[in-house]
Amino acid sequence: MTDAKRLTLAHGSGGEPMQQLLHQHIQPLFDNAILARQEDQARLNMTLAPGERLAFTTDSFVVTPLCFPGGNIGTLAANGTLNDLVVGGARPHYLSCALIIEEGLPLETLQALLADLAREVRAAGALVVTGDTKVVPRGAADGLFINTSGIGVIPAAVDLGTHRLKAGCRLLVSGPVGDHGAAILACRRELALGGDLISDCASLWPLVKGMLEEPGLLAMRDATRGGVNAVLHEFAAAAGLSVELEEAAIPVRPAVRGLCELLGLDPLQLACEGRLLAAVEADAAERMLERMHAHPLGSGAQLIGRLVPQRNSAVIVRGLYGVERSLPAVSGELLPRIC
Repeated sequence: MTDAKRLTLAHGSGGEPMQQLLHQHIQPLFDNAILARQEDQARLNMTLAPGERLAFTTDSFVVTPLCFPGGNIGTLAANGTLNDLVVGGARPHYLSCALIIEEGLPLETLQALLADLAREVRAAGALVVTGDTKVVPRGAADGLFINTSGIGVIPAAVDLGTHRLKAGCRLLVSGPVGDHGAAILACRRELALGGDLISDCASLWPLVKGMLEEPGLLAMRDATRGGVNAVLHEFAAAAGLSVELEEAAIPVRPAVRGLCELLGLDPLQLACEGRLLAAVEADAAERMLERMHAHPLGSGAQLIGRLVPQRNSAVIVRGLYGVERSLPAVSGELLPRIC
């Protein structure tokens, strides 16, 4: 007999308990016509217009704790994959959702996390159309691991990527940096700090949809593991250029800055889960900034730097009084299990 309130190994056996779990507790959360066919694969009717391209991505989420201020592993799994599509200029269409569940996880917890995942996917106009469920023994999965893969469509007129980067283009960040990493760190270490440390976990599609209507957009990245620092180094390496960054222009919430000062961290290295870094033509920067400010997800956007001919360092930060310093690439794991 299985425990009706907690997941057991029987729920991953393929037998009746597993069928009850799927049909009564998981599939109704993602209900749509494609999933309702109950096939071993999702059959997608997609007709692309001339010049359109498919975008495909996959990611796994192992965050601890499962719930944190501003989100949980469900919202993270949805938005992390959605955003990987979106920063390439793709409108999200379909996601898969594979679960690795630790024996003993409360069924109520699983349902709540998946309900949040489903809500975020629907809000972006996409559907969860296929998935997989496994249950592993206690101690093998730390509660719940989720893998999500996504398919989107890039319009014919959109061409984004590091191949378009060039000297002189400007760099914009969509809002305050380091929120997610700071929230996870404070939550995990149970730090009693003043101020609001809340993850920025969000789907970037509503913001990017408007940005794609502005000319001059060259490339985008969501600043997840390694934060803005990692994206800056990716851009510099891909383009064979250097980045000049204006330190005073980088938006950081006071609570995040306070945590970083307390622990000796750099907010540029802390992960975001609802922020992007965009490279745009120099003459399009102000228009793009106005477009970003018009949406709540971009209300805190700032112009933070530019790409320049290669210098003696990949990323140079200009601080107060014009003093410059090199910003080294992220080395080692600053904070494991953040996503």
